[in-house]
Amino acid sequence: MAEPLAVINSRSTTGRIILAGALVIALVFVWFGVRWQLGTMLAELTPTSDPNAKNLAAAAQRLSPGDPLAAWLVATSTKDFFSPDRIESSVRAFENVVRLSPNDYRWWIELGRSAEQAEMNDQAEAAFRRSIELAPRYAYPRWQTGNFLLRSGRVDEAFAEFRHAAENNYTYRDQVFSLAWDYFDHDPARVEALAADTPESRVSLAYFYAVRGQAADSLRIWNTLDDVQKSANSSVAKTIAQAFTEKKHFRQGLEFSRQVGIDPDVQMETITNGGFEKSLGSPDDNHYGWNVERGENKLDISSDSSVKHGGNRSLKINFRTFVKPQLANPWQIVAVQPGDRYLLRFWVRTENLRSAGMPLFEVVETNEYRLLSASPAVATGTNDWQEMSVEFQVPDNTDGVVIRLARSYCGDACPLVGILWIDDLSLEKR
Repeated sequence: MAEPLAVINSRSTTGRIILAGALVIALVFVWFGVRWQLGTMLAELTPTSDPNAKNLAAAAQRLSPGDPLAAWLVATSTKDFFSPDRIESSVRAFENVVRLSPNDYRWWIELGRSAEQAEMNDQAEAAFRRSIELAPRYAYPRWQTGNFLLRSGRVDEAFAEFRHAAENNYTYRDQVFSLAWDYFDHDPARVEALAADTPESRVSLAYFYAVRGQAADSLRIWNTLDDVQKSANSSVAKTIAQAFTEKKHFRQGLEFSRQVGIDPDVQMETITNGGFEKSLGSPDDNHYGWNVERGENKLDISSDSSVKHGGNRSLKINFRTFVKPQLANPWQIVAVQPGDRYLLRFWVRTENLRSAGMPLFEVVETNEYRLLSASPAVATGTNDWQEMSVEFQVPDNTDGVVIRLARSYCGDACPLVGILWIDDLSLEKR
């Protein structure tokens, strides 16, 4: 049977003394608890850049002398890079922080940085190493330790820590790659030595190379992924495909675009959809297929299944008194080999097509959009299917050309009327 609870008689002198003592103890606990909370709050809310940080830090430490955050604010506010005495004082202050919270890796990093500034390198290294022991899977201690070792000239040890930092952390991974890229004078082998053998790390590395215009390296790393891994990171590949196209790395841009399904049928040195068997797109939905600008109300461009040279369709272009002096519609980027010579072949058919400036095909280089070559103009009137061609040589400094339908110049307001069919474009290397 449980013992009965003791009852204090508050009317007796003894009872009053006991209650008063309990109240005093409670008030003491409340007072110290409030002081601690006030000190912690003051330390949390005071930025180290505050001109009064030193005084506020001292006040926070008086209120909560055992709080490591308040001690850290005191230590930080005593830093003075231009005074050796103040630096050593800062080291002692950070030692106090570590004493108050010996299992928090962040304070050991702060101690290591302060000791390094005081040129106490042995103590600094010990502090950095301790931070890793406390948080071996965290990237931040590895990153800080690596930087300390690099500043000490211990390159191999430094990059061993950087490799750990980059292993599971995207932010530090990019920083590590950037540091190695600059430190080792843009040597891909040294950068790749820091990449973990994981899909995430290789995707990051492919993107890293893409940002720096290293198109061949980016594609090489990307192709180490299997199809499932590529599919899981298709958004990255789409970004790279667009970036390479815009930066005129067409051979690699084409491959990224093909693999992620933006241009699934595209091939090097080949006119995509040359027979117009598939629908035409716009610059927003493809990079290496036919692009059509549909905002011109005097020009109708459509697929035609009733009139064709080969296959099931051709491209029909209806000029309804089109008067603009320039025409670049439709057009397509083709990835080619720099310096090589090619022959573009195509078939045309016309119906009542008339103008002093007839349609023709142009080949334009992609660096300055300079005209490389142009085909003869299409014949006027009504004509059955005729094969035409244009030969061109790719400049040595580009790997892409634009194939586009244009027109001969005949003035600023020269009407073009009638219907043109185009079919079976092909590209041959000469």
